[in-house]
Amino acid sequence: MKKWQFWLGVLISIVCIWLSLRGLHLNDFWQTVQKANYFWLIPGIGVYFIGVWIRAWRWHYLLGPIKKIPTKTMFPITTIGYMGNNIYPARAGEVLRAVILKRKEGVPVSASLATIIVERIFDGVVMLAFVFLNLSELAKLTSASGFVGNIQQVAIYGTGVFLGALLIFLLAAMFPQFTAKIGLWFIEHLTPKRLHDNITSVMNKFLDGLASLRSPFNVLMVFFTSVIIWLLETGKYWFVMHAFNFEVSFFALMLMNGIVNLATTIPSAPGYIGTFDAPGIAVLTAYGVDQATAAGYTLTLHVALWLPITLLGAYYMAREGLKWSDDLREETKN
Repeated sequence: MKKWQFWLGVLISIVCIWLSLRGLHLNDFWQTVQKANYFWLIPGIGVYFIGVWIRAWRWHYLLGPIKKIPTKTMFPITTIGYMGNNIYPARAGEVLRAVILKRKEGVPVSASLATIIVERIFDGVVMLAFVFLNLSELAKLTSASGFVGNIQQVAIYGTGVFLGALLIFLLAAMFPQFTAKIGLWFIEHLTPKRLHDNITSVMNKFLDGLASLRSPFNVLMVFFTSVIIWLLETGKYWFVMHAFNFEVSFFALMLMNGIVNLATTIPSAPGYIGTFDAPGIAVLTAYGVDQATAAGYTLTLHVALWLPITLLGAYYMAREGLKWSDDLREETKN
């Protein structure tokens, strides 16, 4: 609450909400929400949790060279991470699940974080692939539909960033000794001497976390599972769409999924308030969906994505007897 980054995120969320809801007739919005058939949320949530289970399996797969941990053990930790991302700022859930894995399985936090960053890079590549599959449709996303900026240009720059990061991680995984030498040079020349041992230890554990990327088969498997995960999440978008009185193609929902999830990388209030909703409403209005329906659907979808996983993650965290505290933060340094 005392950090400027938190309040910057809140400000960005407020601006996004204003952009997405300006001109909205509240009576039309409430009628849309009241007439929705919420039965369709049940299969949508079911499909989403299948995707979360596959996420846990993917993480188990990435951690395999460090320690073989069953997917059933990884699933509760994965849900706790989602809960943390949803209620704490700055994606604290990613650090939270790394710390919990250290407590339960003894995996170094820096090694876990390496695998988590790899996950996020592959997620970004798949999201951009979803966008590029519908590149011709992006011309519809103009300021007239509530979308600000040139999403085509952002997609191109984003592709360069994610593919560049993926290449760096692949090279670091394939040539760990050479990477360690480069890292050691930077540590010795750019950091205080008293910190050299600690930073070097963290770097070596981090490189250990990239071991799964040394196999081309492993890289393909991680990419394949990432595609399945995001197709299942798009499946949730599709099911929730049937609760409302409109219809767009599955490819349009893939585009929406890609854009809103890329937008949630922008700092915002916890729970991606605004950064999820504004681009989602803009995509649908660009496809001819009226603003009230687009807003009702997007906000309902956001709640359906946020609430079930947050409740389940909170349950698992309470079962473990954990809470976000100074002691827990201190463990992130190990």
